[in-house]
Amino acid sequence: APCAETVILVRHAEKAAAPADNPPLTADGRKRAEALATMLGSSGVTSIFVTDYLRTQQTAEPLASLLDLTPQRIGAKQTPDLVAAIRGHKDGVVLVVGHSNTVPEIIAALGGPAVTIEDGEYDSMFVLTISEKDVSLLRLRYGAASMPGVTSGQPMMVPKKK
Repeated sequence: APCAETVILVRHAEKAAAPADNPPLTADGRKRAEALATMLGSSGVTSIFVTDYLRTQQTAEPLASLLDLTPQRIGAKQTPDLVAAIRGHKDGVVLVVGHSNTVPEIIAALGGPAVTIEDGEYDSMFVLTISEKDVSLLRLRYGAASMPGVTSGQPMMVPKKK
């Protein structure tokens, strides 16, 4: 019987204000990227997808370096291509580093429930488990709280039948 597939999705870490078109991570963002590497270092990640923006690449870099992986770049507006690449991945865990608007879009395209990511929210990690019969989504927090005192009203675990 086929195994379930696990896809971990995060928004890029905290970004600088400038340059506006392609800012790098801030010092807090670099700390969050390191926290991501620490958290996922032994999770079985075998493939990493990032967008063409520096902030997603810098968020993935510590983990990619730790695991000796080369992240695959797929344009932020090419969700169908990314979803096809994820569906074609058959071994190990996939990490996707996207944006506040693309991560929910990718989750939905993979059959997961609707989620939202607030503008100042950088600490959500979504673990999507896809099996032949259903999809479940676990929402976790990692690194320092990006919006202290604010918790999402969304359920942390949502099973969805296919």
